[in-house]
Amino acid sequence: MLQDSITDLNVFVIDLTISDSAIRPKVTAILDSEEGLGIDQCAKVSRRLAHRIDEAYGEEASYTIEVTSPGADQPLTDPRQYARHTGRTLKLTLTDGTEKTGTMEAVEAEGVQLAEEVKVKTKKSILPAVLVPFADIKEARVVISFK
Repeated sequence: MLQDSITDLNVFVIDLTISDSAIRPKVTAILDSEEGLGIDQCAKVSRRLAHRIDEAYGEEASYTIEVTSPGADQPLTDPRQYARHTGRTLKLTLTDGTEKTGTMEAVEAEGVQLAEEVKVKTKKSILPAVLVPFADIKEARVVISFK
């Protein structure tokens, strides 16, 4: 239902939850896009979602809607989120438990090209970029830098 009403806005659903409150349930939609998500897009989706809920359950239905984008500290959970972070530092936790931190140089259909930073004693070296498949990534976070 939600994805159908937002396709023309070039956004996609990261998470959709509905609280279990019988009095006034809260619908929370976390959305993103390959270019990032602005407040205008969130407002449009909120209006469309409210309209769809009203159509399905009647205008007298009591609910709250929150439409938002993932915060900067939230992990990347959809391969479409990676493209706009090309050139930034990512911290990856892999499915085997290992961690890699480095610059994401490119995004490919099957994964990301990561130039890993490794520390040997007090020196930092950057390895040539290698493909890290999405299937091997348990969690990916953008490293926020205030340089």
